[in-house]
Amino acid sequence: MRTMLKWTAIAIAVIFIGLQFTTPQHTNPHFDEAQTLQRMTAVPPDISALFTRSCNDCHSNKTNWRWYTYVAPISWLTVGHVNDGRVELNFSEWGRYGARMKETRLRAICQQAEKGTMPIASYAFVHPEVKLSRDEVRAICEWTKQEGQRMTSR
Repeated sequence: MRTMLKWTAIAIAVIFIGLQFTTPQHTNPHFDEAQTLQRMTAVPPDISALFTRSCNDCHSNKTNWRWYTYVAPISWLTVGHVNDGRVELNFSEWGRYGARMKETRLRAICQQAEKGTMPIASYAFVHPEVKLSRDEVRAICEWTKQEGQRMTSR
């Protein structure tokens, strides 16, 4: 029985080590600073700080890749989440969006924050500081609504 447990532990260790060679690529693609949300719109400093704290790791090209994001199988999840997040909304690419897409993204920012689905639960579990308070959600929603109205009144 002990021998079997020993070989099982060795096999698990070898598999774990082998998985480290399958780590997906961690990227922070180059971007034009002039195309960012902060440069393209009048984002109040408090809202910008909330986005930096709670959103940028998945929704910008400024991801802070922490050490554990390089360890498989966590690396697969984190790189996947970041890539998906950037596809849905990328603050670094804001200037490349058309007016309609900007409007829908502004509404989605508020809706996701109000539902509590952003930041995602697994990220907030590991980083409790990213959780948004009711007041922070309210401030984000007020800004997104004002910005959306400003865009449509042009």
